[in-house]
Amino acid sequence: MSVFLIAGLGNIGPEYDGTRHNIGFDVVDALVQKHNTHFVNRRLAAVAEIKWRNATLICIKPSTYVNLSGKAVKYWMDKKKISIGNILVIVDEIALPLNKLRLRPGGSDGGHNGLASIQEALNTGEYPRLRFGVGNEFPRGRQVDYVLGKWQESELPLVKLKIGKSVELIENLVTRGMEWTMNQYNKLEITL
Repeated sequence: MSVFLIAGLGNIGPEYDGTRHNIGFDVVDALVQKHNTHFVNRRLAAVAEIKWRNATLICIKPSTYVNLSGKAVKYWMDKKKISIGNILVIVDEIALPLNKLRLRPGGSDGGHNGLASIQEALNTGEYPRLRFGVGNEFPRGRQVDYVLGKWQESELPLVKLKIGKSVELIENLVTRGMEWTMNQYNKLEITL
């Protein structure tokens, strides 16, 4: 049975709920909810386990805040003996428009502090990640306010649709692999 670590990045605390930066939490919440299980607070993360289609998915929401996500990812990877190719980190991405998802088997942190922390903890950038496009509709110098800001009411229907697509993507990644899933989802323009 294959074991996967699905790590959605975000910040803990009610003030961060519904923000662009917490989309990783929102995606793993939706995945866990779909599979009728729930999170339990454990060391460095809220953790839920899904048994599905001959695979076990260890879903985590690090409690370390985004900028120190590497600690939680490394801990749970080691604890559950999960190979680096079987992890998936889900993050917000300002370089992608709101209608896009981008799955990659590895790459740079692209200026994302959460990815930089994971790269430092794992000593490599070659781990799978799903970048959830949040757009970049902010004035110069206001990036932090934008990513820590809440979604606009008008964006929510598309965000909810994309969260559902992300859950579908994760299930396909587990069952069909990286290449097939990248080919299916990276070209998609998700619209209402």
